[in-house]
Amino acid sequence: MEKLKLNVTVDRPLNFVDRFGNVYPVNYGFISGIIGGDSEQQDAYIISKTFTEPVDTFRGELVAIIHRHNDNEDKWVVTSENEKISEDYILKMTHFLEKYFDSEIEML
Repeated sequence: MEKLKLNVTVDRPLNFVDRFGNVYPVNYGFISGIIGGDSEQQDAYIISKTFTEPVDTFRGELVAIIHRHNDNEDKWVVTSENEKISEDYILKMTHFLEKYFDSEIEML
């Protein structure tokens, strides 16, 4: 099955530090035109072993959804086209934020 291709607008680039002191080890942004559970644009982690620079935009494939059981929104995981990443790698790269939530990963 072909993966859904998406454009992500990055508003928190690699190494961004948020107001709580969390340092982003990945690029993080949103997908315009898709509304998430918080009534805002759908959030997305950009996770790639080969794409490791801060960017403004990114085009890739949707490979997983992080379902947050104690929040009103899910997070999407986008990676480079045809790149294979594991659930363990997603857990490692998103732990900086997901440690605050009861979440699980659905691989697509």
